[in-house]
Amino acid sequence: MAETIQSVERAAAILRLLASGGRALSLAELARGMNLPKGTLHGIVRTLVGVGFVEQDESTGRYRLGPALLHLGSSYLDVNELRSHALNWADALAGRSGESVWIGMLHEDQVLVIHHVFRPDDSMQVLQVGMLLATHATAIGKVLLAFDPYAEACMPLLALTKKTIVSAAALELELERVRARGWAAEIEELEEGEAAIAAPIRDQRGLAVGAIGIRGAIERLMQGDEVRMELVSYVRDAARAITRDLSR
Repeated sequence: MAETIQSVERAAAILRLLASGGRALSLAELARGMNLPKGTLHGIVRTLVGVGFVEQDESTGRYRLGPALLHLGSSYLDVNELRSHALNWADALAGRSGESVWIGMLHEDQVLVIHHVFRPDDSMQVLQVGMLLATHATAIGKVLLAFDPYAEACMPLLALTKKTIVSAAALELELERVRARGWAAEIEELEEGEAAIAAPIRDQRGLAVGAIGIRGAIERLMQGDEVRMELVSYVRDAARAITRDLSR
């Protein structure tokens, strides 16, 4: 058997213990569970906290699995699994809204379009599955940036139209609005004359693993200077339905 690194083995054992306990554990409880001195474990635990794999409750001092580890776990939800849960809801959203539907996931700081339902009319349309889009200039991308704590926009922010957000400060303000209301809009930021609305798809742990949205002409999606709220409700309904399916 190949030689192993003891500190890595102990770190893995700490993570397994935290995952199996069902509650936060103190350093003393971790030490008892592993039959090791607290001093031996302290440095490893602090390192795991530093990289986000473990987090410490400030009020109790106890430890639990951290968000970085949960984020890595969400990678098990692959493209095919998300698509299989979303197919029927995406079709229903296209029929309900009368617009094309896009589902996207993050891929190397961009939006990867994993599913595209054509607008239900006789217009000529091009399938966009596999296309990579800028996160800062799309409704789906804004949702992923807002709700995935490890997502980052590619810098510098490139201007794709006259209305594309190109300031990091302005983008952060926009993402704060997205978090507050639970959905994102995009108005002529990717393509002139087009608008989009998107909402997050979450897994059973509440992590945003993708986003679903509609895209179409601004005269259909907009009412004056605002997006049509009934379309927002359709998108959010679809996102919640897919989230429920993923949680079963």
